[in-house]
Formats: sequence, C-alpha cells, structure tokens
Amino acid sequence: MPDLNLPLLGVLLLVLAAEFVNGWNDAPNAIATVVSTRVLSPFRALIMASLLNVLGAAATGTAVASTIGTGIVKPEAIGLPVVAAAVASIATWGAIATLMGLPISISHGLVAGLAGAGLMTVGPQVLLWPGWQKIFIGMGFSTVIGFSAGLALMLALYWTLRRQTPSSVRTIFGRLQIISAAFMAFSHGSNDGQKFMGVFTLALVLGGVLPQFRVPLWVILLCGGVMGTGTAIGGWNVIRTIGFRLTKLEPVQGFAAETAAASAIQLASFLGIPLSTTHTINTAIMGVGATRRLSAVRWGVGRGIVTAWVLTFPICAALAAVFALLLNLLFPAG
Repeated sequence: MPDLNLPLLGVLLLVLAAEFVNGWNDAPNAIATVVSTRVLSPFRALIMASLLNVLGAAATGTAVASTIGTGIVKPEAIGLPVVAAAVASIATWGAIATLMGLPISISHGLVAGLAGAGLMTVGPQVLLWPGWQKIFIGMGFSTVIGFSAGLALMLALYWTLRRQTPSSVRTIFGRLQIISAAFMAFSHGSNDGQKFMGVFTLALVLGGVLPQFRVPLWVILLCGGVMGTGTAIGGWNVIRTIGFRLTKLEPVQGFAAETAAASAIQLASFLGIPLSTTHTINTAIMGVGATRRLSAVRWGVGRGIVTAWVLTFPICAALAAVFALLLNLLFPAG
C-alpha cells in the first residue's frame, strides 16, 4: 500500500465509511428474501452474503468502477474536497435511512453526491453526460426489468410446477433459494462493490498516488472487505422492510425474485452500467408478489420505499453541495 498524506488519508477513510454503509444498507437486499422464507437463519445468511459480496467485488472486473471514477464528473476538473463531500453525503444519508429501515439506492446517492459537490465547486461543465446516460439506463434495468423479470419468471414457474404439491415445491425451492440468494449476493458485490472502488481510485489519482485511473488489486480487496464487514453487521430494519413487510414470500417466490434481480444486475455489470441493486430486488419482489394478486403486495410499504428512492437524489446532492462549500472554505485551493 502506498504512502498517503493526511488529507488524502482522511478522504480515503470517508470512502471506506461510505462503503461500509453500502454493505450495511444495500447488502441486506441480497438476503432479505432468504431470511423471510426461513430457508437460512439470519446468521448463516449474513456470513454467506459477506463472503460472496467480497468475491463478487473482486472477481468481476472494473467496468462499473471506471464509469463511476471517470464518467460521472470530469476528474481533471475536481479535487479531493469534491470526493470527500460526495462520500460524506451518502455515508450520512445512508446511515439515517438504515436506522429507519428504509432501503435506499446507495448508487444514486453516490452519483448525486458527486454531482452536487461538483456543481457547487466547478459548475455545470463538470458533468459528463455519457456517464449520466448509463445512470439513466441503469434506472430502467433496476425498475422496469426488475419488475417484469420477476413477474415473468414467477409466471413461468407457476406453469411449470402446476402439477406439483405445495410441500414438494417448498422442499425443492428451499434448496434452490440458497443458490439464488448466493447469486444475488455475488451480483451485489459485482456492481455495488465496484462503485466505491472507483471513487477510492479517483481519490488516489487526485491525491497524486496513482498516475492514471487503474484500480489496484489492494483497493479491490480493501473495499470488498469493508463492504463485507458492513454486511456482516446487518441492517436488520432494512431486512424486515424488504423480506417481511413488502409481501409474503415462499421459497419459490424468493427464488424467482433473487434470480430475476441478480440476472439483471450481472448484465448491467458486464455492460459497465451502474444500477441500483435496491431498486432491482425490490421491484422484482413486487413483480413476484403481483402474480398472486395485486393486493398481495403492500403498496403502502412500496410507496414508502419509492419515496426514499426519490428523496435520495436531492438529499445527497444537497448534502454534498453543503459539505463541498464548507470544505472549500476550510481548505481553499492554492
């Protein structure tokens, strides 16, 4: 690990704090269904998710990290205060939301924070629109595809299993859901884990430690490990909201939701598209629940979740702008 000066070290610690919150709030999405169906105990689910989050972050390339680190705001136009303000905003809002049991999009909070801090410090010219196009495409992946894939897969399973008894279906999918939950946890690491690797590497470039943007192995392992630690702590309020309050799930429904969401996330990761794993799994759960009947989904709970999603953009952008203003006053350039 290279030598780091004190300001850079402080920024990197803030990035790791935000990565911890990412594991704390976002990672429960990967295990909420397998806990709610009682296929795995909470302890075993957390251990599995922690390990597979790290593996997913380390084993699936750095395309998403590059999009976040170099494609959202112009790296050459910003400094460390912008990065610090962005990650401080998501760490703050993410911690508040987790304690309230609200699953939010850490991804959207991060890009909103970069935008808010960049706009306050540099102005509109700091934004890179091709990168933002990927963000908007990711919204489609996480909502439309998440819901429709969950609904379609569940309908296909209903037709395939129409002659099976409920007890045999529960037995079969009680085993299969362990695989789908593992797939979801791995996919979460492959997409969400990369985002903070990208910001961490960007800080190293801005701090003069790295000559160009390239994610080192030690950054991958460090960020993956911190995210896994956040997962191990467990956002139990978030797990209750997703796994128990949104709709009632049996193992076959949990399998369908996790498989649909994880498949969409893997496709997005391959294309370098940062998307919200929170949006993806929650909309997949809604799609699966809607196959029974529309009233099977507690839409009031869903509205609360969607409200938190919508608020994440302006809250993180505003917080980052305030933090950037304060940091620029305290540490003026030059």
